[in-house]
Amino acid sequence: MNLLYAVILGTLFGFVLHRVGASNPQRIIDMLRLTDFHLMKTTLFGIAVASVLLFLGVTLGIIDPSHLSVEITHWGVVAGGLIMGLGWAVGGYCPGTGVAALGEGRKDAGFFVIGGLGGAFMYILVHGRVSSTGIFKWILAGDSTIAFTPNPDYPVIVDSIPGVATALVIAVVFTLIAWMLPKSSG
Repeated sequence: MNLLYAVILGTLFGFVLHRVGASNPQRIIDMLRLTDFHLMKTTLFGIAVASVLLFLGVTLGIIDPSHLSVEITHWGVVAGGLIMGLGWAVGGYCPGTGVAALGEGRKDAGFFVIGGLGGAFMYILVHGRVSSTGIFKWILAGDSTIAFTPNPDYPVIVDSIPGVATALVIAVVFTLIAWMLPKSSG
């Protein structure tokens, strides 16, 4: 049943990516060149809405906090983020938008997805050697969160503020930034 939910949610997410234009590599490249802010505004507003809904769901007991996963901060995340960002800028896709574009029938997205899967396979092959370098040692706050969650596995940096309040502040800030951005630089 979880696989069915994943397929349904993934399909809906892909549909939304298609509708907002995120599966078009030219729109992504224009966003990264700061010439078209449509996708940036959409992304910021999406993060704002998702933050509030997530923490309201946790606060109201609708969402089980044990299902939350926090990525631990280490140099491997930083290096991986830089590699992904470079691939995003060069290819015009991130992993989600690449799959959505492949669903639209874009041939270039097929090469991007195959390249991403190849990179993931290479990572599996070299993971042991990479981990022995110490790149996966925690940095900064490790697995701490900035918003309180009832999940005891993830300590919070500021524990005196309810998580939903932090989410609301993030939502307001991101919405204001999205609202203030122009549609394009021209």
